[in-house]
Parts: sequence; structure tokens; C-alpha cells
Amino acid sequence: MPAPSSRSAAVAPQDSESPGIRARRAGTAGILAALFRKRSAQIGGAIIVLLLATAAFAGLLAPYDPYRLNPLSQLGPPSSSHWLGTDALGRDEFSRIVYGTRTTLVIGAISVGIAMVLGVTSGIVAGYYGGWVDLLLMRVIDVMLALPYILLALAIVAILGPGLGNTMIAIGLSNVPGWVRLVRGNVLTIRRHDFVLAAGALGARDTRVMFVHILPNTVSSIVVLATLQFATAILAAAALSFVGLGAQPPSPEWGALLVGARDFMFTAPWLVNFPGLAIFLVVLGFNLFGNALRDTLDPTLRMS
Repeated sequence: MPAPSSRSAAVAPQDSESPGIRARRAGTAGILAALFRKRSAQIGGAIIVLLLATAAFAGLLAPYDPYRLNPLSQLGPPSSSHWLGTDALGRDEFSRIVYGTRTTLVIGAISVGIAMVLGVTSGIVAGYYGGWVDLLLMRVIDVMLALPYILLALAIVAILGPGLGNTMIAIGLSNVPGWVRLVRGNVLTIRRHDFVLAAGALGARDTRVMFVHILPNTVSSIVVLATLQFATAILAAAALSFVGLGAQPPSPEWGALLVGARDFMFTAPWLVNFPGLAIFLVVLGFNLFGNALRDTLDPTLRMS
């Protein structure tokens, strides 16, 4: 029998790849291509990349220590030495905004992470088991939804106490109802599919059915909601800091910067304008990218 040629041997590893893997890879590439053809995804993605790069290289980008006091430069206007001016204690405003991007990312990631873990778990359990479990969990969610989002966050952080850590917990808990309702609605539809019924009939544990067979089919909705709630978490953290319940001085968090600037709104408007513009751009970026992601992943919107 003749030995296989080197050409056949070289091609063999590629041919051994299953058609399912190739199909999923092609589908993912197609989704990404469709996503980044949208102008809103391009603009939002550019803002998000800029935020990540600023947070990663804050030490290189900031010309001054964000905590360093300089009484001789109090309330200095924007200049060549201080691009965005200085605050009431002489600290460089540009450096504080640059370092504030790290705090912003931490707030968004941890807040959304808390809401995602609690909301996804509760939504899957409620939708899969139904009955009294669903009834009990949804009544708790209805009570949480009876309060406006920001008032619920204010109540939680007032109980826990002011501070950045408690702020992230409060924002995460306040966002749980949206996650529960979204995931529960998806599970109520998916659990009737044949592949879920077949897994149960073959003796799969409930946890395996929920987190191996049902959860992967809700990933697209979870990713979209996480992107949109990242922007909501940043805005809520700034609002809580503005009323004195969020990040505390001398933290260079953007909402805290606005708190220190409200007494100088007319005499030193740059202290309000630049942190406010930073919050606006980041929230806009995540909203644009989240909307584009929703339009791309939602099959009904793709068909229309």
C-alpha cells in the first residue's frame, strides 16, 4: 500500500475539524461582520476601546499625580500646563478624569456582574421549575419593581452605608429584577423544546438541563443586557456619588468630581463640564454599542 503523500498529511488536520465547529465559526464571523457594519457599533466600539485604553495606560497618560495638592494653582483655567484646568485644591483635572476611568470600569463590571449572577440564576430557577418557586420569586421581583430604580439604589446604599463598594452592591441589586424577567421569559420558551425534554427524559440532572442545555440559548440576550446595563450602572454610580452616597473624596470618580465642582459651577465651569462630558460619552458609547448588538443578535429585527 502506498504511503500517504505529504500533501495529504498536511491537509488531514484541517479536514478532521467537524462541520459543526466550522459552521459555528462561520456564524460568529458573520455576526461580527454584520455588527461592525453598523455605524452605531463603530462609534460605540471606538468609545469603549478608548475607555479601555485610557484605563490601561492611565499612568502614562496622566501628566500629574491625581491626588497631589498644589495650593498655588487653585481653580486654574485650562492651559498648556493643565489641559483641563485645576480644582479647588490645585489638583490637575485631566489627571483625575483619566484615573477616574479605572473606577468607572470597576463600577460597571462589578455592578453588572452582581446583577447578572443573581438575576440569571433566579430567572432560570423560576422559569424552569414554575409553580410556587416561580410565584415566590416573581412576587419578590414585583416588590422591587414597585420602587423606581434610583430610589431602590438609594435605599440600599443608605442601609449599607456610603462608599464605593456599597454603591456597586446597591446598583447590582437594583438591576436584578430586569435580569430575572428577561431570563425567565426566555426559559419559559426554551424549556418546551425537544432537546430540553430529551435531556430530561435521558436522566440529566436539573442543574445540567438548566445550565448546559437552556442557559447557552439565552447568551445573546444576556450579552445585550449586560452591555446596556453597563451604561446604566455608570450613570447610577455618578448620581449616587453626586448626592454623597457613592465614592468618597479624594477618589477621582467622575460623580465625585461633580460633587466637588458644584460650588464653582459659574466661577470655574470646566470643573463641571469635563467630568460631565466624560460620563456622557461613555454612557453614549455603551448605549450605541448595546443597541447595535441587540439589532444584530435579535432574529426578528434582522428579518425586518
